[in-house]
Amino acid sequence: MFAAERRQLILEMVRANGAVSLRELARVVQTSEVTVRRDVRALEAEGLLDRRHGGAVLPGGFSRESGFPQKSHLASAEKTAIADLAASLVTEGEAIVVGAGTTTQELARRLARVPGLTVVTNSLLVAQALAHANRVEVVMTGGTLRGSNYALVGSGAELSLQGLRVSRAFLSGSGLTAERGLSTSNMLSASVDRALVQAAGEVVVLADHTKLGTDTMFQTVPTELITRLVTDEPPAPDDRAATELQALADQGVQIAVAGPGGGGTDSGGPAGRRPRRMAPPPVAAKTDDLPLPGQRRAHPGGGPPPPLRSAASLAEQPPGNGRVADLRRR
Repeated sequence: MFAAERRQLILEMVRANGAVSLRELARVVQTSEVTVRRDVRALEAEGLLDRRHGGAVLPGGFSRESGFPQKSHLASAEKTAIADLAASLVTEGEAIVVGAGTTTQELARRLARVPGLTVVTNSLLVAQALAHANRVEVVMTGGTLRGSNYALVGSGAELSLQGLRVSRAFLSGSGLTAERGLSTSNMLSASVDRALVQAAGEVVVLADHTKLGTDTMFQTVPTELITRLVTDEPPAPDDRAATELQALADQGVQIAVAGPGGGGTDSGGPAGRRPRRMAPPPVAAKTDDLPLPGQRRAHPGGGPPPPLRSAASLAEQPPGNGRVADLRRR
């Protein structure tokens, strides 16, 4: 393929998806990432796209958000490895919140194997991934459906989160920088994510290397509130992403780097940097110590309690028999 043909194909992919990683571009045009990076640089010089750490976006992509189908195909291998490592942080009997996103959807699929878990979420896709788990309770917020990412947003979602307290929140976003923290390009999504953070004792951000150094319009989690970042190893030539990782580690964020096979390391940044060991996940609090919403209690009839119940029962009523709970206020 000639350079002009490669660049035209790269441009078409970026226009169709809004953002594409260098790895994906290299795979599609069947060339090396070094060559693709040179093509992206040339297209940026012509004003046809903007470079980002590990990828390319449309010009003015600071405020643009890709649709869910496009996002789900970006850095899919990296998201799988990140989800595997993030799931290892969750222990039996915990109550957590999981935000909307393609990476958190991958995490939810793995959480289905954690017994006694309670998951509060505003994502229809997260709830769907957990709906048939035998011993996982799903609690959904209220709110207005945002079709582009299948998430519930708005004042209904935010109000339904008031008064909740869980051990940790797992969130994703559109960009992550050491200066501003996690951000997204939609105001309503950002507002709900901030409410999720307020309900959690600690915050775990899931972000692949293509989001490192990318800044979008609405801040969701400032850097000082991020406890852990679970990410993948930036490609060797991507010095900017590596620098951003180190800057996050220097600000006290614990970095967990997922390997290509789903394993992970405790390093605080890319190879060659001073490692920062990732603290082991805390043991889930006992009900007597911390009354987390949805914490499992003894079931009078013997055996495990029903997997899902209504949100109202979370605070006031005994467990119900519904499959997916709904936190809408009545």
